This record gives sequence, structure tokens and C-alpha cells, in this order.
Amino acid sequence: MARLAEFGRWKAQSLGRADLSRKGSVDADAAPVVERLNAREEFFTTSSCAGRVLLLDGSTNDSGIQKQHCRWLLVTHRPCVKDDVVAALKGATSNAVLKFEPFILHVQCRTLQDAQTLHSVAIESGFRNSGITVGKRGKTMLAVRSTHGLEVPLSHKGKLMVTEEYIEFLLTIANQKMEENKKRIERFYSCLQHALERKATSSSHSEIQEKNNALCTHKTNRNQGKARDPSVTEDYEKELEGDDGLGISAAFLLEDD
Repeated sequence: MARLAEFGRWKAQSLGRADLSRKGSVDADAAPVVERLNAREEFFTTSSCAGRVLLLDGSTNDSGIQKQHCRWLLVTHRPCVKDDVVAALKGATSNAVLKFEPFILHVQCRTLQDAQTLHSVAIESGFRNSGITVGKRGKTMLAVRSTHGLEVPLSHKGKLMVTEEYIEFLLTIANQKMEENKKRIERFYSCLQHALERKATSSSHSEIQEKNNALCTHKTNRNQGKARDPSVTEDYEKELEGDDGLGISAAFLLEDD
């Protein structure tokens, strides 16, 4: 119970914070998934990106090592056209890189079993690079990721190293990846809905089974009571058995529902 209460506090604190992303809000294509998860008591999202095309300047140095600070020349969550990239490249003064980054989602889960349920949804939807991590304080996180990204250098020290025709070719690939990415998000939402419905059905069956077990225990206790009481007549025993039969039949009807 203490862990459940702590999870509730973590969720309230996380969802109560301001959105510190560059955009300041959840991407439109990711919003249905984020809202569905946050509406559940066993999940809450900590970060998300629906997928984007980026043009970064100064992303790496001459040794190919990732630099900590770089400039965003262009970012879009929609299909990108060549003229926008060519225009943005005019502002490049270092090593400009064109990237497509697919959907990514981080979800804190109440239990490991909840995380495993969501992990199955992610894998089934095509996000096969997804994984679960468990922290020292018991925080269970699921990262929804895929591997169909794209990263291509376009300029070096401000000089364009490729043709506009090649840029157009790269954007064709990036836009195709963007479309596939959107389909995977939609599959994720659909699979999530089905998984939550199966979970609700399973919980309902468990409750019915508990009721059935209680009825069976009640019958056993009554039968034991009859065996200990020699004053019970044979006719009265038959009446009791008839009553028990009705009770067990009612339990089976509940199970069918």
C-alpha cells in the first residue's frame, strides 16, 4: 500500500509540472496515447515526441564526437520539403546534419507487471527497441522506441557537401519514415485499447472466481455442520442439498457473464 501511495505522489508531481520542452506542449499525433495513459491509475507519461525531421548545425565536431550545444536550423513534425531545408542550410556555419527521429515515449508504471503489459503493446505495434528499467527506489519505467531513424551530414564548416537533388532524395526517405511512424503510433493506441480491455476482463473474471470460491467454502462448511449434527433428518438433508444446488447454479451463471 505504501508503494501505491508513493506512486500516486510521483504521478501528481509529474503531471503538475510545467512542460519544459521547446514546444511547451504534447505533439498532436502523440496526444491521444499520452492522454489515454495518464487517465489510467497505473501509468503516467514523463516525456514524449511524436517524431520529427531536424536540421541541426554544430551537432558534431571534426572527430565525429557529439557536441553538447548545437543550433536548431529547422524542426517539423510534418512532412518536409526541399526548399525549407535548402533555405535553412544557408544559416549553417558548422557541421549541419539532417535527422529523422521517430516516436519516443517514456512511461512510469505502477508495477513491473503493468510495465510488461505496456511493453507487449509497444513490441506488437512495431516499436521493437522498447525496454523496461527499474530504479533503486522502485521506479519502473518503460521507454517506447524504434530503430527506423535517419541521420545524414549535409555540410562541413558551413560548406554544403551534397546536391539539392540528394537533399530531395533524403527528404523522400524521411517523409516515408514519418508516415510509417504515424501508422505505428495509431497501432500503438489501438493495441493499448485492446490490452486495457483484456486487463479489465481478466480482473472481472478474478472477482467472479473469488465469489465462486466463497460460495463453495460456504457449502463445504454447511455440509460439515450436517455431518456433526445427528439430529438432522434425512428429509431435511435433501432440502438443504436442493438449496445448495440452486446456489451453485447461480455461481455458474455469474461465471458465464
